[in-house]
Amino acid sequence: MKFYFEVIGIFIVNLSMAYATIDPGKMISSNIDIGDPKIKGGIEYNPIDQAFIQQGAGSTAWKDRDACNFQYGELKGDFLLTANFEFIGQQKTPSKMGWMVRESLDDDAAMFTGTLHSNLLAVAQYRLKAGATMLTQPIDAQKRFLSILQVERQGDLYTFRAAFPGEPLKELGRQKMEVLGGNVFAGLFVSSQDAAVSGSARIWNVRVERHVPDNYKTKNNRALGSRLEVMDVFTGQRELVWESPNRFEAPNWTPDGTGLIINMQGRLYRIPVSGGEPEQIDTGFADRINNDHGISFDGRWMAISHSSSLESGDKGSAVYVLPLEGGTPSLVTERAPSYWHGWMPNNREVLYVAKRDPGMPFNIYMADIETRVETPITTFDYGHVDGPECDPRGDWIYYNGSQSGSMNIWRIRPDRTERQELTDDEYYDWFPHISPDGKWMVFLSYPGTIGLNAHPRYKKVMLRRMSLEDTEPKPEVIAYLFGGQGTINVPSWSPDSRKVAFVSYSR
Repeated sequence: MKFYFEVIGIFIVNLSMAYATIDPGKMISSNIDIGDPKIKGGIEYNPIDQAFIQQGAGSTAWKDRDACNFQYGELKGDFLLTANFEFIGQQKTPSKMGWMVRESLDDDAAMFTGTLHSNLLAVAQYRLKAGATMLTQPIDAQKRFLSILQVERQGDLYTFRAAFPGEPLKELGRQKMEVLGGNVFAGLFVSSQDAAVSGSARIWNVRVERHVPDNYKTKNNRALGSRLEVMDVFTGQRELVWESPNRFEAPNWTPDGTGLIINMQGRLYRIPVSGGEPEQIDTGFADRINNDHGISFDGRWMAISHSSSLESGDKGSAVYVLPLEGGTPSLVTERAPSYWHGWMPNNREVLYVAKRDPGMPFNIYMADIETRVETPITTFDYGHVDGPECDPRGDWIYYNGSQSGSMNIWRIRPDRTERQELTDDEYYDWFPHISPDGKWMVFLSYPGTIGLNAHPRYKKVMLRRMSLEDTEPKPEVIAYLFGGQGTINVPSWSPDSRKVAFVSYSR
C-alpha cells in the first residue's frame, strides 16, 4: 500500500490492506476528514513496524468548529489510549496531533483531546457541548518535547497524561465530560491551521486498551483478553505478535530466537515470534502449570511450576523440569507451595520462592534438579520476596523484596555474603530479568497505591530498564501498559539481549 499525490497536493490513501494482519490500530479503523478541509487528509499503516503516517489540514483554531483528519473507532466503557507521536517533514505552519474523543463526527461536536502542538507543547483541549468554544487546560510552558500521549476515560472523567521518553507519564489535565460518557468516537487526529498546508505525523506503539475498574475481580468476572508483545528495549518500538480473548501469560524467548513460550489454561504453548497460531508443548501429566516457567542457560531444559499432590502429602505448586522439546516432567521440590523463577548458570540448580513454615513468609530457595537437595538463599521472617533470577556469570541472584518497607529490586550473592538494594522510589518493582549479556535489567513497576506485597493483574503499570554497568544507574521507562501479574513474570529476553517479550491485557 502506498500514498499517491497529485500535483495540487491532494492526499489519497487506500486502507483496504491495512488490517489484513494483526494490527494494534484495528479498533480505530475508520478515517474521515472533519470540517471538509480543502486539502484532504489520510493515513497509511505499515504492518512491518506497526506505525501510522497520518496527514491532515485545516483552517481554524478550533474555536467552535474543527478541521482535521481523524482515524477513529467507536468505543464504549472505560479505556486507555496510548501512543508515541512525532511531527515529520518541515512544519512551516502551526499544526496539531494527538488523541481525540468526540460525541459525533460533526465539526462542532463536543470533544476532548490530548494535543501535541508543532511547537512541542502538550495540552488538554475540550469542547463541553456541541457548538461551544473550545477550552484549554492551563498550559505549563515547561511541558515541551513530550512525545508519549495518553488519554483515559473513567465514566465521564477524561484525563490527559504525557511523558518524555524514558520517564513516567504525568497528568497534564482532566475534565468531566458529561456528554462523552456513553458511546464515543475515539482515535488519532492531525491538523494544521492553514488551509493551504497539511500537517504530517508518524504515530507508533498505538494501543487501545479497554480496561477495568480497580476493584475488578477475575474470580467473579470474566478474564480480559491478552496480547503477546515484543519490544526493542533500546528504541521502545513495540510489535503485537498474537492476541486472544482468553488469558495467557508470561512469555519466554526460545534459545534460537524464533519462538516464544507462554502458559495458557494450565498448559504451555510455543508460538513463532513472527506471529501465527500457538502449538501446545507436551508436558505429560502437568496440566495445571502457572505463569512461572523458564529455560535453562544451555537451552536443554524447561522448568515449570505445576499444582498437584506431592510425595510429601502437600498440595499446591511444585517445581518440575522436563526437556525443552517436551516430555514427562521430573519433580524437583518435595514440598509446596514452591514457584520457580530462575536457573543457575550451571544448568543443574533452579531458583524458586517457597513457604516452608507456618506463619513465615515466602523465601528464596535453590535446589539441585537431580538430588533435590534444597538450600535457603534468604531466611526473612517478615515481608515478601519473589522473582529470583541469576545473572549469566553466576555473580548475583536478583529478586524483588519488601524488607525495606517498599517493594524494590534487590540482589544477593549466591553464597549470601552480600546483599544490595537497587531501586528505591515511589513505585513498587517486581520480577527483575537480566539480559543474556549481563548488562541490563528489565522489571515491572506498579504505582505505589497497590498493596505492599501485592502484584495484581489488570493495572496501569510500566516496564523499566536499568543498566547493570553504571555506577549510579537510573531506571528508565520503556513501556506503559495495562497489565501486572502475568505480564513479565519469567525470563523473557531475546538471545541477542535486544528485545523482551511481555503480555498486556484489554477487554
